[in-house]
Amino acid sequence: MPIIQSVERALKILDLFNEFEPELKITEISNRMHLNKSTVHSLLKTLQEHGYIEKVSENGKYRLGMKLFERGNFVIYNLDIRSVARKDLLELSRKTGHTLHLVILEGKEGVYIDKVEGTSGNVQYSRIGRRAPVHSSGVGKTLVAFRKQEEIDAILDGYHFEKRTANTLTNKPDFLKELERIRERGYAIDREENEPGISCLAFPIYNHTGEVTAAFSLSMPTPQLNDKQLEQLVPMMRQTAERISKQMGYRQGAS
Repeated sequence: MPIIQSVERALKILDLFNEFEPELKITEISNRMHLNKSTVHSLLKTLQEHGYIEKVSENGKYRLGMKLFERGNFVIYNLDIRSVARKDLLELSRKTGHTLHLVILEGKEGVYIDKVEGTSGNVQYSRIGRRAPVHSSGVGKTLVAFRKQEEIDAILDGYHFEKRTANTLTNKPDFLKELERIRERGYAIDREENEPGISCLAFPIYNHTGEVTAAFSLSMPTPQLNDKQLEQLVPMMRQTAERISKQMGYRQGAS
């Protein structure tokens, strides 16, 4: 498919602006684009006409226009994490044969918003709409671990650490240590902490602001989650998490 040069140049001009250089002179744009000033001026005039570029009257520099803000908000508003993630979760379940869950945080609990049934059919406890404790589920721990400290403190204020199995973490100090381990390795493990006989791996999904907007988990009978399985599943799940996050607007280094 042929590339339309003028469109490509216009898009590259937009990419020059960032948080460190929100305003640029026409000479700076010309030098970085390796184009003469008259060509750059024509491109800027077109972008300005459609609201994608603004000229600052005080200093004569250019900056991104409000049309980009409007278009960006339109995209963000229409991003549905469930529909965005569905294809990748289906593919991961097909490859592994295991059940996958997609969960968001609501208050002090996780809420299952999607489930992809694996061919093994070993996980019976979950259903869409059901709530997941943040202290005992892999997805719950993941949703909490990557948040700001003040958010974690608010979630744990008065939190009841219900003992669901013999492996459940039942106090705040142990839970906070677990959150540190999750942040270090980038994912959570639930080894029969929420349901006897079932273990899970869970990864975070980031949005355009760099915040964790959801988490997904892969569940299986505990005997199957051995070191060999971890070596195989962790890279696959990490790639899936990265793909979904990218579709949600996440870029590495976003704050």
